[in-house]
Amino acid sequence: MPQYAILIYEKEIPVEDIPADVMAANMAAGDKIEAMGARVVSEQPLQPSSVATTIRKGGIVTDGPFLETKEAFAGIFVVECRDLDQAIEIGKLLPIMDGGVEIRPLIEM
Repeated sequence: MPQYAILIYEKEIPVEDIPADVMAANMAAGDKIEAMGARVVSEQPLQPSSVATTIRKGGIVTDGPFLETKEAFAGIFVVECRDLDQAIEIGKLLPIMDGGVEIRPLIEM
């Protein structure tokens, strides 16, 4: 089955400020994905962008995220599922407060 990266972008807030219903929906997503006949290959939240390090063209190393945006890259799921349509349905399961979800097919090697 093909694999897709589901990239989560969200306004950065402390974990303790995430609403309980959003946290519960995140915790339940894995079971819902499995019930759809898909599989979570990897799931990983990220540290805040304030601790990111960026390497730019020419090898210049800077602190912080690469781009200035309202939303930060908050986490990633890699899922194995039937097709893009199913990956989109999985992306819709993820509760987004103020950001968005990006879905990208992985290159099969």
